[in-house]
Amino acid sequence: DRHPSTLTSINGMALLLKQMGKKEEALPLYKEALAGRRETLGDQHPDTLNSISNMAVLLDEMGNQEEALPLYKEALAARRETLGDRHPSTLTSINNMALILKQMGKKEEALPLYKESLAGFRETLGDRHP
Repeated sequence: DRHPSTLTSINGMALLLKQMGKKEEALPLYKEALAGRRETLGDQHPDTLNSISNMAVLLDEMGNQEEALPLYKEALAARRETLGDRHPSTLTSINNMALILKQMGKKEEALPLYKESLAGFRETLGDRHP
């Protein structure tokens, strides 16, 4: 049950449940996918980083910002290291980090991250990207 395709299916099921508003049911599946990907693919594999980010977003949406914050930080740091600062996934992580900091009342910490993500998206995707 640790095959990458199985883990992708688990992650997909969790995403569907989350989209259906069944966040409590999605949580253990996201945890399973993340643990499996860490074990089989390593902490910095793109699929693992997606699982870390997915878990952070879910926890954030469930109101667990304190649990989500270290996952957002981990995903951002690893994406910067493995993908670079201008990769769309890294830019999304930067934006996610800014968003959670803003939600936590840390607006001064959020502002430079928002500026960085905006500049990066403009540089890589242009102003007219949908």
